Amino acid sequence: MKILIVGATGTLGRQVARHAIDEGYEVRCLARSSKKASFLKEWGAELVRGDLCYPETLEAALDGVDAVIDASTSRPTDSLSIKQVDWDGKVALIQAAAAANVERFIFFSILNNQDYPEVPLMEIKRCTELFLAESGLNYTVLQLAGFMQGLIGQYGIPILEAQPVWVTGDSSPIAYMDTQDIAKFAIRALKREETENKTFPVVGTRSWSAQEIINLCERLSGKTARITRMPLNLLRTIRNILRIFQWGWNVSDRLSFTEVLASGKPLDASMDETYKAFDIDKSEITTLESYLQEYFNRITKKLRELDYQQNKSKKKKEKRTPFKQSS
Repeated sequence: MKILIVGATGTLGRQVARHAIDEGYEVRCLARSSKKASFLKEWGAELVRGDLCYPETLEAALDGVDAVIDASTSRPTDSLSIKQVDWDGKVALIQAAAAANVERFIFFSILNNQDYPEVPLMEIKRCTELFLAESGLNYTVLQLAGFMQGLIGQYGIPILEAQPVWVTGDSSPIAYMDTQDIAKFAIRALKREETENKTFPVVGTRSWSAQEIINLCERLSGKTARITRMPLNLLRTIRNILRIFQWGWNVSDRLSFTEVLASGKPLDASMDETYKAFDIDKSEITTLESYLQEYFNRITKKLRELDYQQNKSKKKKEKRTPFKQSS
């Protein structure tokens, strides 16, 4: 089976590509920049130039492809809007995949998107799910909550460096999942009939509030967090100001997602049916405790090695410095 992975340079997409290659699939990755995607080629993937926002590039990318895994999304720094990438681009990809008679289409969405019609990304994800279901493609939708990888920059590094940890509003408990585990579900869907033309939640083993994550990081790192609380009303004001300027639309739309993260409503769901349909055991899933424990252990080891090297260099320098007697 030949798989086209869209968004393969991203946090999730690269794990999907890595897992697919390890499982023996023939992997092709859509790339806007061959330079940024060079590591995928080194792993054994085929690179093809293309862009969701240029539909004419998709036909060649889909030639001979049996399945598409779409892990792409717009970024706050993109010059294009969320609508252009996550709606117009996805519609073009789904239509092109249907025209190419692709056998399977795996789409990553967001959990509970139907509950937030006022949040652009959530509403676009909901509409894309509906469009995919009506496309005639044999699809699987995986609804995600959050990536464990994002917690390192949000909590881990600031706590280690004694920098402020920003917390907004009533923190919503979120069932974060390791992207490596999410990739397992995506690849497993390709050979499980039980997953065809269905939508599944794919979330971590339990939900965590911001304060619980901070407490865990403090315990594992031995350091105390400097917590700074950002009023939700202030973020809403900033978002409304950014909407005045065209260059601020994308950031404004992203900031609106804060309404989801600060609502206090859990981003979590039962995984019983998901585990059964994908034939994956819960014990195979990485817990947040073990993920952060591994991170802090790795950092501690590096700091010790760095300290050892610095002391070693210092001793060598002292040994080479001649002793000067005072007259």
